[in-house]
Amino acid sequence: MHTIARLPVAAGPFLILVAALSVAPLGQAAKQAIAHRGASAYAPEHTAAAYKLAMDQKVDFVEQDLGVTKDGRLICIHDDSLERTTNVRDVFPDRATTDPRAQARGRANGSTDARTWLVADFTIAEIKRLDAGTWFKPEFAGAKLLTFEEAIDFVRARPGFGMYPELKSPQLYKSRGIDQVKLFVDVVKKTGLDAPASLKKTPVIIQSFDEEAIRRVAVDLPAIPRVFLTSKDEDVTETRLQELAKFSTGVAPEKFVIARHPEMVARAHAAHLTVTSWTFRSDEKTEYASVRDEMKHFLYDLGIDALFTNNPDLFPRSR
Repeated sequence: MHTIARLPVAAGPFLILVAALSVAPLGQAAKQAIAHRGASAYAPEHTAAAYKLAMDQKVDFVEQDLGVTKDGRLICIHDDSLERTTNVRDVFPDRATTDPRAQARGRANGSTDARTWLVADFTIAEIKRLDAGTWFKPEFAGAKLLTFEEAIDFVRARPGFGMYPELKSPQLYKSRGIDQVKLFVDVVKKTGLDAPASLKKTPVIIQSFDEEAIRRVAVDLPAIPRVFLTSKDEDVTETRLQELAKFSTGVAPEKFVIARHPEMVARAHAAHLTVTSWTFRSDEKTEYASVRDEMKHFLYDLGIDALFTNNPDLFPRSR
């Protein structure tokens, strides 16, 4: 399950040897499935249940969106705030932020309440008091969000499955005096996640919408492939792809961008970039008969290399 992403020269002889043993032209290597927040169609996102099910369904990588707590711990959560996927309103009713920018973010994440409870306003101990399962289904009552370290241990316990951490909102944390990228790099190095022996058993790919973050990890963690996320048409032009290739090993446009510019896949491959897309989910109404058909089109007709899906069990391993 090794990543097909381009490895930089700085990756060292061991990883270069590993890559050489299974090299294939971009677009023709084995397609890869990334469990979007875990198997999030069937279990509450970023809980042990969602990660375990994703691996049971034979996904290639499990995604970890990363936020930062008040006491500087990385935690796996998609939103910048806690209210959508936990019972923080009930446990800490008086701890909502009054920052209008944060409230706007909460509404953008689907909140119908003007209040929002930012991850960065709570310690890890406080967040561990929250129920992260009942909102999804009562049978998951009591589920907890995982710290990044816990996620590392959880995935590592099943060698062959990879991790796909995303640096979420580094500029938000920067505005609060928190260097999210440094915290991440420190955890990766402390746990040896970037060591050749670890990468052989537990492949890792880093992702972010933030160009500064991707440029930094290219320097600080050169052995780990990194993918630049985008929803912008201007990020898939010939000139822009050539620029991205200077610090990224892959590009991950939202699927509507690829649909509008299918020729960008070949352009990216020519620039030695992998192409990943997102998000493929069975509960979304599309022009395709099923999400499996949609994934097949992007993987085998358009030629992308990997995709994020809420439904790892439906990922088409072949045409």
